[in-house]
Amino acid sequence: MPWIIAVLLLLAALVVYVLTSWPKLPPETDGIIKSVLYGELPELVRGQTGYASSGGLRIWYESIRPEGSSKGAALLIMSTAGSALDWPPAFVRALVDAGYQVIRYDHRGTGLSDWVENWDRKHPYTLADMAGDAVAVLDALGVREVHVVGLSLGGMVAQELAANYPGRVASLTLMSTSGFIADPTLPSLTSAYFISSLAKGLPLLKYRLMGGEANLIKERIAKMIVMVGREGLDIREMAEVVVYQVRKRRGTNFKAIFQHLAAVNASGSRYDKLATLHIPTLVIHGTADQVNPAEHGKKLVEVMPNAQGLWLKGVGHVFPYPNMDDINRRIVSHFESNRPH
Repeated sequence: MPWIIAVLLLLAALVVYVLTSWPKLPPETDGIIKSVLYGELPELVRGQTGYASSGGLRIWYESIRPEGSSKGAALLIMSTAGSALDWPPAFVRALVDAGYQVIRYDHRGTGLSDWVENWDRKHPYTLADMAGDAVAVLDALGVREVHVVGLSLGGMVAQELAANYPGRVASLTLMSTSGFIADPTLPSLTSAYFISSLAKGLPLLKYRLMGGEANLIKERIAKMIVMVGREGLDIREMAEVVVYQVRKRRGTNFKAIFQHLAAVNASGSRYDKLATLHIPTLVIHGTADQVNPAEHGKKLVEVMPNAQGLWLKGVGHVFPYPNMDDINRRIVSHFESNRPH
């Protein structure tokens, strides 16, 4: 039948597209990947590690101290389904080298933290529950007050942390995030962007379908090229993180993606809470972000009494951002202007 032939032709075209249309990787990629796979894998967790107890779950954390005296502590809260090791090592190093104790942890459902097996979509945990995980980590480390840095969903958790435990937060840095993702007055993720992202992502399936550690690394590199370009990519560092996650941790828990998104939806607006907060806040947002459009970052600056914005022209929903050296300096300056009491 003609329609069957049409469907088969479409599927064949799709297969050809997936297998042949992917970002060209830098020429040195294969050599670097081979040396990482067959060489000695560096230890990527060098700080104090442990588990905090939160709501019956164990939350894994790492605390990395600078050499000499510390200027304070910075708590990093990752985005959806992200673990502690998803923070780029260069970003962590920049904060430690600036004199700050860096605390990072695995969200519930990720990494070495407990995965929520009895999760109920009708009664999901909330962003406030996830903020409780962060507080449990601080308590386990005996840290009273921190600079909180949150990315995307992590920025939403950071808002809940600041609203519910304001005495624990010296400053906020909110990156590519929102105070109410379902705000009907603001732009949202469009179906056109979703379809376009899906089309861009399809070629990356080649690496996923082929399987193996080398292809997982190539998939990560290709994604970064699609999102932020080739400039400044540290292929070896990305390869080491991917292999470390597979060999020494538990990889990615895809169920956590749905659980974390449900937590966002169940938590609603934070505008009223944020309007009462006088915590110094730096909002960093790309003007081309189509996941959490820049209007969400601007609304945060409008709502929060002590917030300022840093708008990254032409930058989408990515991390690390382009020109991270400049952004790192701005974040450290924000810390230093708002030291803990």
